[in-house]
Amino acid sequence: MSNVLEYKGYIGSIEFSEEDEVFYGKVQGIRSLISYEGENARALIEDFHNAVDDYLALCKARETEPEKAYKGTFNIRISPELHKSAAIYAYEHKVSLNSVVESALSGFMSQQKQIFSI
Repeated sequence: MSNVLEYKGYIGSIEFSEEDEVFYGKVQGIRSLISYEGENARALIEDFHNAVDDYLALCKARETEPEKAYKGTFNIRISPELHKSAAIYAYEHKVSLNSVVESALSGFMSQQKQIFSI
């Protein structure tokens, strides 16, 4: 079971409003606001697909490049002590700080997949 939708490389959230009795969500990982909703799962999925298709069609009509979700760069905020430790480790092992972070994150995600079957 997954709490996200995926279509054409875009990831969408799934939320529920008890008050309105409607499912809704938005595309994650991009600055543009692309939202969708539906009264049931099938309608939510259909509106998500339509929202992504509409966004891609709008980009094409405007001759602009659609934003790519999760392009591989992001900012993180960590304690100065951890930052210093990671930088020293990278320097001592003649690798970049990015490769240290990528290795640590990769190891963490591998562990999570084993535990939670992600």
